[in-house]
Amino acid sequence: MTSSPQHSASVPFWLRWLLPVLLVLTWLAIAGVGGPTFGRLDEVSSNDQASFLPASAEATAAQDWQAKFRDSDEVPAVIVIENRDAISPAELGELASLKTGLEGLESGSAVIGPIPSEDGKAVQFIVQIGSTGELKESVQELRDFLADSAPEGMQTFVTGPAGLTADLVSAFAGIDGILLLVALGAVFLILLIVYRSLLLPLAVLLTSVFALCAAILLVFGMAKLGWIQLSGQSQGILSILVIGAATDYALLYVARFREALTHTRNRTAAVLTAWKASFEPILASGATVIIALLCLLFSDLNSNKALGPVAAAGILCSLFAALTLLPALMALLGRAAFWPFRPKLVPAGEREPDLVSGLEGQKGIWRATGSLVSRRPRTVWVASVLLLLVASAGVLQLKANGVPQTDVILTASNAVDGQDALARHFDAGSGSPAVVIADESKADEVLAKVKAADGVGDAYLLAEGGVPIISTEPAAPGAPSSPSAPDVHDGRVLINATLNYAADSIEAEDSVKALRQDLKTVDAGALVGGVTATALDTNVTAQRDLVIIIPIVLVVILFILMLLLRSVVAPVLLVLSVVLSYGAAMGVSAVVFNSLLGFPGADATVPLFGFVFLVALGVDYNIFLMSRVREESLKHGTRPGILRGLGVTGGVITSAGVVLAATFAALGVIPIMFLVQLAFIVAFGVLLDTVLVRSLLVPALAYDIGPRIWWPGKLGRPELDASELRDDEALQSETEVPGRRPGPR
Repeated sequence: MTSSPQHSASVPFWLRWLLPVLLVLTWLAIAGVGGPTFGRLDEVSSNDQASFLPASAEATAAQDWQAKFRDSDEVPAVIVIENRDAISPAELGELASLKTGLEGLESGSAVIGPIPSEDGKAVQFIVQIGSTGELKESVQELRDFLADSAPEGMQTFVTGPAGLTADLVSAFAGIDGILLLVALGAVFLILLIVYRSLLLPLAVLLTSVFALCAAILLVFGMAKLGWIQLSGQSQGILSILVIGAATDYALLYVARFREALTHTRNRTAAVLTAWKASFEPILASGATVIIALLCLLFSDLNSNKALGPVAAAGILCSLFAALTLLPALMALLGRAAFWPFRPKLVPAGEREPDLVSGLEGQKGIWRATGSLVSRRPRTVWVASVLLLLVASAGVLQLKANGVPQTDVILTASNAVDGQDALARHFDAGSGSPAVVIADESKADEVLAKVKAADGVGDAYLLAEGGVPIISTEPAAPGAPSSPSAPDVHDGRVLINATLNYAADSIEAEDSVKALRQDLKTVDAGALVGGVTATALDTNVTAQRDLVIIIPIVLVVILFILMLLLRSVVAPVLLVLSVVLSYGAAMGVSAVVFNSLLGFPGADATVPLFGFVFLVALGVDYNIFLMSRVREESLKHGTRPGILRGLGVTGGVITSAGVVLAATFAALGVIPIMFLVQLAFIVAFGVLLDTVLVRSLLVPALAYDIGPRIWWPGKLGRPELDASELRDDEALQSETEVPGRRPGPR
């Protein structure tokens, strides 16, 4: 491109100043509305596991029936009061007086208890808490009351579904502040090191933050309208994904803008040149990630289905911010954005050196990398593949079949400690019974079958008001009467079954599986639900989703790459490379989780989320690389173009990978096992993809194959010379700035 100091005079005022200012003001308005909305996401967020079950799950059907047997939507809180020695009759009387106080609390309703343990060292109360209120505050009110009122020397715990959910909500509390501060701080520090400039990192961060504000506004609206179900988990992923993706797209644009500034003094021309050059790869990258995330809509698990549009909305906002706000900021700042190391104008004769080897004009680590690739391409890619295959072997150690809810929270938890106390003194499933919905005519047979089932400690029918029917026989004269008529709705009755195992344990899930099979022999329409069944159905559905969604994502990504690269061979190899990279990342992660961190396992959704993020984001860097390689190949031929593309994109893609890895690593500050595991998988996988796959494996494999990498496109025909390709593809026309004619080719 030729440049002239007079060019700025020929650029219309509306393009130089008016449009950039209007774009910045528009984004300021979006941020002004979206920023305050961030604090309101709790209004439309839920961390109740049952609300994310698939419609087809047996636990979901049981939950729908269970709602008919109770007047209000309540969650049980199990209070455990433990003493080192046996509780005396006087102390038991003192504990019994707590019932009145518990019922008088704002959070309390009907209270069952105190129920003494068989060893006499503990009692339990069951308090129903309305789930429509602030459950976290209600649980804290119970804990504060017990701390003040329980006999001295006794330990008190509030656990059960309500207590565990409250502690889970508390663990997610850092999403609003700590997570964002850590992520933004890490990104800012990396950008300072990369650019050695103050204004440019601020402009990039501003783009990311404004994109997040727009995404929050969009997600809040979708959740408010009932289109999606938002959880703390997807909220945290949204923040990290938007910051990382927006920064990556911004880095690609900034690299092109800086390159354009070496060709012209006209900052508007440089902005437009950079926009044209980066538009296709950024759009292709964003579209790939968005469509891959929307493939989660094929999930039968509502939590996965909800994350798809939430994360896709974040990527969409990142895309728009990188292609509108950032160019507007660069148009206003010009070279000043890079102060104090402003890019200098390069003489026309030195801008595009004629390439023979492809290494001309390169220096440092990327010249050394290109030299290695060109001298030993087959050795490099074969060694890379073998290294990834060895790392992938660790996948055999991955235990992604779900973990007990008590292991999900990685910090101290009163509810988790309470579950341990409950298991020491009572049937471990107390307070979280399995729920059986059975036909009224077969109630007695089903009840007998439930009581005889392995893993069931006790079972009883429910009468109206949730009162247990201890016996269906008439009470003896003078004995306290017990309701003998079960509560019946639409010909169904409800049976509560207390399990011998903790409700969130693998043993409890096995008991529910066996119970479901046994009951089908008595009542084919019987349903088994409850906390344990919910966890079981969630894990089973998540594993089913993994098998269905992975092929869909791969096909979608392959199709997009074929459109972008006008090739079949290159896209197939790129998809295979990111799949291999994903396998290696999961293999290393499994070893780290089991041997170094001592995790008991992994959530069943971890492999799927890891796949979607790693494959979609890993393809990003290959898109950035191969789109530039194709551009250079049109000018200089395939093999020199590969080395040239590797050299000019090496720094920006590596920076983007480090930024994305750092932002996902920030998820580790939230003490939830799922997020910590996802943080490590994605952060490690992105670095692996950036350093090994994109820098060595893909360039070496493409170099070894040569022009055939573009088959069946015209670039794959070596008999066509470079001039024919340039004319045919029409990719070498100079950027046109409104108000002047294009210069000579």
